[in-house]
Amino acid sequence: MNYVNHITELIGNTPLVKLNNITKDIKANILVKLESFNPGHSIKDRIGISMIQDAEKKGLLKKGSVIIESTSGNTGMGLALGAIKKGYKMIVTMPDKMSSEKIDILKAIGAEVIITPTNVEPEDPRSYYSVARNLEKKIKNSFYVNQYDNLSNRKTHYEKTGPEIWEQTNGKITHLIAGVGTGGTITGCAMFLKKKKKNIKIWGIDTYGSVYKKFHETGIFDKNEIYSYTTEGIGEDIIPKNVDFKYIDHFEKVTDKNAAVMTRRLAKEEGILAGNSSGAAIAGLVQLKGKLKETDNVVIIIPDHGSRYLAKIYNDTWMKTQKFI
Repeated sequence: MNYVNHITELIGNTPLVKLNNITKDIKANILVKLESFNPGHSIKDRIGISMIQDAEKKGLLKKGSVIIESTSGNTGMGLALGAIKKGYKMIVTMPDKMSSEKIDILKAIGAEVIITPTNVEPEDPRSYYSVARNLEKKIKNSFYVNQYDNLSNRKTHYEKTGPEIWEQTNGKITHLIAGVGTGGTITGCAMFLKKKKKNIKIWGIDTYGSVYKKFHETGIFDKNEIYSYTTEGIGEDIIPKNVDFKYIDHFEKVTDKNAAVMTRRLAKEEGILAGNSSGAAIAGLVQLKGKLKETDNVVIIIPDHGSRYLAKIYNDTWMKTQKFI
């Protein structure tokens, strides 16, 4: 009989799909890596199980432990799947701008969800980072995963996602485009791919309200750059340890509106129901198309599934309220 012993064994080996309609006027072969094919429907499934296994090896997780994580939703899901397999309790802290679907899904698989305000400084005791850290101090036998600074994050993509992309393109990839949140995906993949091909271009997608682009170009952490934005899963108001800027050749900022509209186009024109940050990545590609030529093979990471954004990006009322349509 052909079966696996647990749902987490289905993580990885996600498909690569060619875009045809949105990219008609782009002089390159544009491929997207559909991470929604993971069992928890996002790329964060990969790091969830890896970070749990690495924590166990270090003795940070043991029988009866409580896993705590601050997340925009998807990492919480990946960790929750691992927690189910290993028998741990899961507590997630999330900012209040995240979609209701993400919250409901996490609750459905047994995670406790604590909602925190978005518009506060990272150091504020009410921020989702601070709440998670304080919970670790209060709860005995608990472990705050901290995907932002936990280097198991980028190691997973160096060991798994990067090699998958290399094999699927037969080494013909010339550009990788990925949204930058924790920085683990883009840095881990870039570390592997640049080892294989030094001249490969790594383009990170940032959003307005985030510090990444200016910090990459000037080395200045400008707090004046920080303000609230609607695009989920990319951009930061901190510099996580998982981001290694020397592996990223360029950061491209995309507006909330362009990200949202492109997410809708991706569904209607390509049949790919994806999340908000995926639209940002495609919009970033379109903004950078003048840098591409016909012989280029571009791979874009599509991190998650659109089912987590039905009340927002795929809801006409919400889109009109935001003045995106």
